[in-house]
Amino acid sequence: QVQLVESGGGLVQAGDSLRLSCAASGRTFSSYAMGWFRQAPGKDREFVARITRSGGGTYYGDFVKGRFTISRDNAKNTVYLQMNSLKPEDTAVYYCAATAAWGNRISDYDYWGQGTQVTVSS
Repeated sequence: QVQLVESGGGLVQAGDSLRLSCAASGRTFSSYAMGWFRQAPGKDREFVARITRSGGGTYYGDFVKGRFTISRDNAKNTVYLQMNSLKPEDTAVYYCAATAAWGNRISDYDYWGQGTQVTVSS
């Protein structure tokens, strides 16, 4: 069992940066690949980024285009999402998730956090 708690969301202006954090409970954090997803009002939840268990491999959704960086610190049981050059269309609830497998589908992930709101004003 893994419990995930996101933090770091907030209200920012277009062009600003935010760093989201996701703290995981338990001693098996390094056994899970981690992902970030987001869901805007009225839209489906979509894949943002994922990272391998070691942190050596990352993969991003097409819309990221070099603006976001996912990373993890296994000693701190934490995964991060650094978001730069934020746009109003990045406004959404951002969720972190853990998977014992690998993938970018919602169904690939076993555990989810409660989400953190990111609002980008124009």
